Amino acid sequence: MLLPLIGRFIRPHWPLIAAVIVFQLAQSIASLYLPALNADIIDNGIATGDTGYILQVGVLMLGITLVQIAAAITAVYFGAKAAMAVGRDLRTAVFRRVGEFSEQEVSRFGAPSLITRTTNDVQQVQMLVLMTSTLLVSAPILAIGGIIMALQQDLELSWLMVVAVPVLLVAIGAIILRMVPLFRLMQARIDTVNRVLREQLTGIRVVRAFVREGLETARFERANADVTKTALEAGRLFALVFPVVMLIMNVTSVAVLWFGAFRIEDGSMQIGALTAFLTYLIQILMAVMMATFMAVMIPRAAVSADRIGEVLGTASSVAPPAEPVAAASSLGVVELDAVSFSYPGAEQPVLRAISFTARPGQTTAIIGSTGAGKTTLVNLLPRLFDATAGRVLIDGVDVRELDPDSLWGRIGLVPQRAYLFSGTVASNLRYGKPDATDEELWRALEIAQAKDFVEAMPEGLDAPIAQGGTNVSGGQRQRLAIARALVKRSEILVFDDSFSALDTATDSRLRAALAKAERATTMIIVAQRVSTIVDADQILVLEDGEIVGRGTHDELLASNETYAEIVTSQLRAEEAA
Repeated sequence: MLLPLIGRFIRPHWPLIAAVIVFQLAQSIASLYLPALNADIIDNGIATGDTGYILQVGVLMLGITLVQIAAAITAVYFGAKAAMAVGRDLRTAVFRRVGEFSEQEVSRFGAPSLITRTTNDVQQVQMLVLMTSTLLVSAPILAIGGIIMALQQDLELSWLMVVAVPVLLVAIGAIILRMVPLFRLMQARIDTVNRVLREQLTGIRVVRAFVREGLETARFERANADVTKTALEAGRLFALVFPVVMLIMNVTSVAVLWFGAFRIEDGSMQIGALTAFLTYLIQILMAVMMATFMAVMIPRAAVSADRIGEVLGTASSVAPPAEPVAAASSLGVVELDAVSFSYPGAEQPVLRAISFTARPGQTTAIIGSTGAGKTTLVNLLPRLFDATAGRVLIDGVDVRELDPDSLWGRIGLVPQRAYLFSGTVASNLRYGKPDATDEELWRALEIAQAKDFVEAMPEGLDAPIAQGGTNVSGGQRQRLAIARALVKRSEILVFDDSFSALDTATDSRLRAALAKAERATTMIIVAQRVSTIVDADQILVLEDGEIVGRGTHDELLASNETYAEIVTSQLRAEEAA
């Protein structure tokens, strides 16, 4: 997965890679040429005392060194640009793919793992691209070129290279093989740390309310200790790389000087040639070390690439239609025809043969016990899930045949858990309609019974909202979420238990304002409280995923035992009557 992934995302940046190759080539050739010039000075300049020749070759070496420095800096610059561009494109691709996921895929991967794959995993691949672009060209050139140049200096000492290079490769390879499983384990444990931390930050109020700070601290310490232990094990192995390389390099250098001294003594080798041979041998070993250093990064980057590829290779279970169909009308008629739904791997379906029609100007309410399938049912309308059997129709067209943007533009959904984004009141209200005017915002706030507390804020519409809306109360958060859906002016409004945090009086005023302002809108309300739906045109009673009652409040109260039990449990006898 690593090579196809890198190849796919580095292809658009080939000019940068080409520039890196050119400058790395220049740097490597300069590095190979310098030891030969140095040997020439020693043997032909210093030995003969020719100062002019020494200065001439010295100036040439200085110029080559400056070219080498400039080429190295430029190569690193373009390599860094290429690596950062690949990282940017990878993060964008993962983000877009996750944005296409349905609830099913998000639940399968888990939010903490998706965050890790978008950040840490992308960073590992990005670092490998950086190291590859700066070392992949120079390392083989230095190694192969160094061997050729060293053989030109002295052929008799070449057996030292035959011994040193394989020993270095075997030693480093053994270390790398032990690091691969540790890197895979480390990424999984980073996922665990992110999950624990995210749970604690999200549920901080619950943690404090139950005085469980000590327990949560211990959970995080265990997860953190696991990551630390794995990182230390990998770090200890990685720390062995440089001592092993230096040991082999120094032993080889001593061997070259030892055996080279005998050859100089018998006159078969000059001092400059020995110096050049030693320099080339060190360059060869350094090139091998650079290659192995990059090889150390490959296992972890390969693990990360597999995890990224798993996300990019997962298609959403809610796929857009190949040829979207436009609805013949835009009235907002919602129809469910024998709809059933089962979660993957579940033994029993959550919904069974659900059929009903919700029309414009009418309010359809859904009520039932916890776990009856109410939220799952309304999530089928905007295609957060796809029905496993039956059809969900809007204006006579199956939602699976409608263009997703067109479908979502026709539905205003207020989810069960009201969520606000960091920004201002206005930025949150304009989330579904960026060009909404201030008058439209105030109208929506007035209908949602949120105008008073927004006016009371010193900044009004520009009042800051913290991430998740944590700086406003639960009721205020719900009313702002309702106002956000109203600003969108959709044909279909879906309220998934969106009035639970409101007191009875506010609930009543809001429903009255909705009924007056949204007369031509199809409204579907999921509720736990009977008082919220008592005036609905049609009430559906769900039990174990099936509709067990259908009608108005009075009709159900008189004929449906399940509904009567719900009413009796919530209202006093005289209110029920």
